[in-house]
Amino acid sequence: MAKRVSHKDSMCGVARPLDAIGDWWSLLIVRDAFDGLRRFGEFQKSLGLAKNILSARLRNLLAHGIMETVPAADGSPYQEYVLTEKGRGLFPLLVALRQWGEDFFFEPDEPHVLLVDRKTGLPVRRLELRAQDGRVVGAEDTMVRMPPASP
Repeated sequence: MAKRVSHKDSMCGVARPLDAIGDWWSLLIVRDAFDGLRRFGEFQKSLGLAKNILSARLRNLLAHGIMETVPAADGSPYQEYVLTEKGRGLFPLLVALRQWGEDFFFEPDEPHVLLVDRKTGLPVRRLELRAQDGRVVGAEDTMVRMPPASP
């Protein structure tokens, strides 16, 4: 099997985070953490993932500062996995992925889970990308600018 290439030195804001969250299991673990799962066994039960693979993904998320371990809330000797500020920063990414998935991977009348506002019970609004002046922008309205060359 080919060795995975690291993007840690990339100037690209899409490539660099892939070292931390570039496989589907990692994003599903983060999704489950947002849904309140905290224990190794809870993640394993939810994902149906082999222990060695789950352990490796959790170690990677810990190493990248996306999750941290804390003493179990119930006072037992176990550790729990919780999202850090960096991990909670993934919420908009997961919402965008969820909305894209709902648009393109379900039939129009096919039931699926729905992200709702906890206070009102209403579905959350669609994410929008906005320019500095407030305009909604799409891919055709943006470009990537390279940083100035170093001397």
